[in-house]
Amino acid sequence: MPNTVVPMPPTSTAEEAPTGPLDRARLRLRLVLGAGHKLGPGKIDLLEAIEATGSITAAGRSMGMSYRRAWLLIDEANRLFTAPLVVTAAGGSGGGGARLTDLGRDLVAAFRRIEARTRAAVAEELGPFEAAFADLDAPLPER
Repeated sequence: MPNTVVPMPPTSTAEEAPTGPLDRARLRLRLVLGAGHKLGPGKIDLLEAIEATGSITAAGRSMGMSYRRAWLLIDEANRLFTAPLVVTAAGGSGGGGARLTDLGRDLVAAFRRIEARTRAAVAEELGPFEAAFADLDAPLPER
């Protein structure tokens, strides 16, 4: 599964090239629920890929994973909720497929809103410390 990261919003103005640590920072948000169950960008990306392709196979392939891996992730995501996020139709002459339920689409939208709000909060809260960051493109200094 690709390492999904969300770029932080630039703290520089549009005319300036991004140069500060927050301009290059990436956010990776994952919820760790009871008993270690996780909901994060990998499952959300897979749900979006299923919505785009209509297929677990094609969605997994687009993310560089096997059908089995994609199916296991969707099965786990479905079991996190009392109603499914993804429903499937058996293959055959009419073709099979997969689609997100309303719950699945609503979850994806909510997760993306949470990411956007978190990016804004990080920029707001850490922006005042921008000049105090060490050169993070080099090894950290010894103390």
